[in-house]
Amino acid sequence: MKHIISSLSDLRRLFERAVTIRDIAEPLVSFDSDHDAATVRHIMEKHGFDTVGIRESGYVRGYVERESLVEGRIGDCARDFAPSEVLADTEPLIAAFEMLRERNQVFVTMLGRVGGVVARADLQKAPVRMWLFGLISLAEMHMQRLIREACPNQSWKCALSAERIDKAEKLFADKKDENLETDLSDCLEWADKTTIFRKTPQLLEAAKLPNKSKPKVFFRQLMLLRNDLAHAGDIIRGQWPELADRAEDAETLLQNLEEAGFRVANAVSETHQVKSEFILPPAICTP
Repeated sequence: MKHIISSLSDLRRLFERAVTIRDIAEPLVSFDSDHDAATVRHIMEKHGFDTVGIRESGYVRGYVERESLVEGRIGDCARDFAPSEVLADTEPLIAAFEMLRERNQVFVTMLGRVGGVVARADLQKAPVRMWLFGLISLAEMHMQRLIREACPNQSWKCALSAERIDKAEKLFADKKDENLETDLSDCLEWADKTTIFRKTPQLLEAAKLPNKSKPKVFFRQLMLLRNDLAHAGDIIRGQWPELADRAEDAETLLQNLEEAGFRVANAVSETHQVKSEFILPPAICTP
């Protein structure tokens, strides 16, 4: 049977291929370059467009911002597309977050030509929310597996309070009553898993959190984002550019945990048991 770590990696790659910039891009409304600037500005104000494309010989060659339109032809106010403003429609969603840090919109090429646009508001769309929730969920699955491998015989209990252990054991008992095959570690919540990671040096090292981040704050911010996503909360208002940071954090955490998982899997495969550097006795846990 395929190892779980490979299955999670396959799922991640499938998700990245299936959800790209094209899934959130809007068509770029465009006008021929000889259109009257005042008329086009009126249309843009009416429909709430900040930017429109400029067509030459049937192709979009540049763009114009609403504030720059006063009089004359819109072609006189045209700006060229800079490489730093353009993404291919096949690029992953994380690329949009990175580029939207410094600008309000990103132009999208389709078949090599600009034909779409992504604004910060588009990051509220369902594909983005699914992608972000998927990143955090996959990271949590990797965390659970590493806890199992690094903390055999439920030695992770030393990191949790009696109240948290009792809650997990009650859920475990309920699942057993329903004839659901499970393990006590399956009944740990996000807060429990992150607490175990924070209090066990090997696991915290595997996560490779940014030096500037305090582990408790780092994991809590991801939990709050996941809660907003799960309950259809607004993830943009009052949370930009922090949202871009959280997206990058989730992506990086998943990569680090995935790499750590492969190292553990290889150790188990080679020796039929977890090597000593991955075994975490109860004494390692810190209160």
